[in-house]
Amino acid sequence: MTLPRPHRTDLLIAFAGLACGLLLWSYGLYTTGGRVFDQRWAPLIPLVVMAATEAVRRTLPQTALNVATLAIVADQFTNGNLATVLMFTDVVYAAVVYGSPASARRVPYTTALITIGVTVGFLVWWQNAIALLIGVITGMISFLPALTGAVVRNHRNAAEAARLRAEQTALLAEMDRAQAVVAERARMARELHDMVANHLSAIAIHSTAALSLDEPATTRQALTVIRENSVAGLAEMRRLIGLLRDSSGDTAPAAAPTLAGVDALVAQARANGGPSGLAFALVDARESTTALPAPVELAAYRIVQESLTNALKHAAPGEVRVLLAREPAALTVEVTSPRGERPGPTAPGSGAGLVGMRERVALLGGVFEAGPATDDEGSERWRVRAELPVAASDEERV
Repeated sequence: MTLPRPHRTDLLIAFAGLACGLLLWSYGLYTTGGRVFDQRWAPLIPLVVMAATEAVRRTLPQTALNVATLAIVADQFTNGNLATVLMFTDVVYAAVVYGSPASARRVPYTTALITIGVTVGFLVWWQNAIALLIGVITGMISFLPALTGAVVRNHRNAAEAARLRAEQTALLAEMDRAQAVVAERARMARELHDMVANHLSAIAIHSTAALSLDEPATTRQALTVIRENSVAGLAEMRRLIGLLRDSSGDTAPAAAPTLAGVDALVAQARANGGPSGLAFALVDARESTTALPAPVELAAYRIVQESLTNALKHAAPGEVRVLLAREPAALTVEVTSPRGERPGPTAPGSGAGLVGMRERVALLGGVFEAGPATDDEGSERWRVRAELPVAASDEERV
């Protein structure tokens, strides 16, 4: 059996206690006199044993306490050493702090019973106030250190429990964020699948119609290649994007929303937010209304939709402004709302909408910002701003 290696701090405490005890012994400073073993060397034996228990106070707390108890009892039969008594109090404290949970619960009760027993025993024997003084001293060197150790251990346990709860909360938040990203990717996969499927289906239908016409052989051969590739591409796209679909069974095709539907979104938000003191305004600053790539229009629509939903949940009474601006290389979408706390509990899933919007913009290679801002009048507002690039090639967008 290999004994555990003593802790460096415990070794320093043991060395310091032994040195102080030897210093007191060298000057003949004892705690009492006229005991059974009044030889000069007698106090050194409990002193050395107590110093040895200090060296293992952390690695073998229960063993150290048992041996230290025997040493402090033996010290009472000698002239005594103050360093031996002080080291015993530290061993009792360490037994509660570093011992097993059962030992930590048992030691304070045991020392309390010992204190009471010593007080009552000497009081019955001597029947004077000195017995009470001995009881107080016994409590100070046994029960008080044990009680202090119990308080420290309970505080450490509470701090550790709080740390674990904080880690669990952070883990749950990270899981929620990851689930929000996965859900948003699956939603985007369904939408992109429907758009690509519609385009490829149209190619397949038109090429089939072209094959029914009486055209030169070269044209017929080209149309055959077009049809074969479009049908094969449609099948491969279904197989590839199908891997990203969830298992909800919601695979019905739907029309892909575009920026043309933003007016309807704002109107619906205006109707829902009117009773709460919210007003909604749409500012379309696009110089050109030419069609944008389908993924860009879809992302812009979803950002406006989610931002208006968040405004209905969290914004203070005031005006919510939706801004659309078109630059040569990017489409800017900005939604600002009065910043404030709405009464009532927080809606479930708070924060997932921002994660989804950020994920959409990141997949398109754009820039997304969300946070507090100050308008021209100095009012506190919440701003969501996204810059979506529109100059990418069709292959990169798909």
